Amino acid sequence: MSAQVDLFAGFKRIANLRSAYATTDAATAAVVNQRFQVTLLTKQAFYNAIATEELVRVAQSQVRRAQQQLQISVDKLHAGSATRSDSLRSTVDYGNARIALLQAQANLATAQANLGRQIGVDQPVRAIPDSALPAPPDTTDLRAGTLEHAPQVEQADAQARAARAQVWSARAQYWPTFNVSYSNRRAGLSDPQLPFLTPYKENFSWTFGLNWPLFNGFVREQNQVSASVSRDVAEARAADARRQVNAQFTQQMAALTTAYAQISIASDNLAAATEDLRVQNERYRVGAATILDLLTSQAALTQAEVNVVQTRLNYLIARAQVEAVVGRTL
Repeated sequence: MSAQVDLFAGFKRIANLRSAYATTDAATAAVVNQRFQVTLLTKQAFYNAIATEELVRVAQSQVRRAQQQLQISVDKLHAGSATRSDSLRSTVDYGNARIALLQAQANLATAQANLGRQIGVDQPVRAIPDSALPAPPDTTDLRAGTLEHAPQVEQADAQARAARAQVWSARAQYWPTFNVSYSNRRAGLSDPQLPFLTPYKENFSWTFGLNWPLFNGFVREQNQVSASVSRDVAEARAADARRQVNAQFTQQMAALTTAYAQISIASDNLAAATEDLRVQNERYRVGAATILDLLTSQAALTQAEVNVVQTRLNYLIARAQVEAVVGRTL
C-alpha cells in the first residue's frame, strides 16, 4: 500500500482553482445570455403573430370599404351620375382588397405556426395581446447597470479572469514542487490471515521529495508567452464586449424611444385619414369628388391602419431587444 501527495506545486493548484471558478462564472453568464436570446426570439414570434392578426382585421376593413364603395359606384352608374370607369375602378380596388386579405390570412397562419414551433407546440398557436401597452422602462442608472451586469459583459469578464489565472498557472512551472509519499509492505511465508495480516513482517517508509527543473528546453517560456497572449486577447475581448453592449444599448433605447413616439403620431394620422375618407365619401355621393379622390383616401386610411399596427410591433420588439441586452426583465 502506498500513497503520495504534492505538498507544494508552485501555487498552480490555486491558479487552476481560480481559473475553474472563472470558467464556471463564464458558463453561467453564457446560459443567462442564451436564455434571454431565446426569450427575444420567442417575443418576436409572439408579437409578430399579434401584429399579423391585427393586419388581417385591417385587410377585412379594407375589403368592407371597397365593397361598399363598389356598391355606391354601381348605384351611381345606374342612376346616371357616375361613369362606367368609376365602377370598374371600384371593382379593381375590391379585387385588390380581397387579395390583400388572402395574403394577410396566409401570413397569420405562418406566424402562428412559427410561434408554435418556437415554444415547442406541434400546432399553430394564437397569441393573445395584453390589454394595455407596457410603458417605457425607467432608464435611471440603467446604462451603468447594463455595462456591469449584462450577461455578455459578465461572460467576457469571467473569461478574462480565467485567462489571467492561467498565466499564474504557467508561472508556477518556475517554482519547485515538494511532495511526500508513504508506503507500507507486509510479507510472510504462510497464507494471509485477513484483515490484519498479523503474522507478517511490516515494512513502511516515508519519502520526501523536491523537484525543481532548471531547464526544460524553453517549454516554460513558451507556455508563459502563450498564456500571456491569451490573457491579453481575453481582456481585449472583455473591453470590446463592454463597448459593444454600450453601443447596442444606445441603439435599442433610441429605437424604443422613437417607436414609442411614433405610436401617438400613427394614431393621429389614423384619425386624420378616417375623417378624410368620411369627407371624400360625402363629396363623392354629391358628385363633388372623383372616384380617384375616394380611392386615394381609402388607400391612405388602410396605410394609416397598417402604420398603427407596425409602430406598436416596433415598440414591443424594441423593448424586448433592450431586455435581451440588459439581461433582465424591465
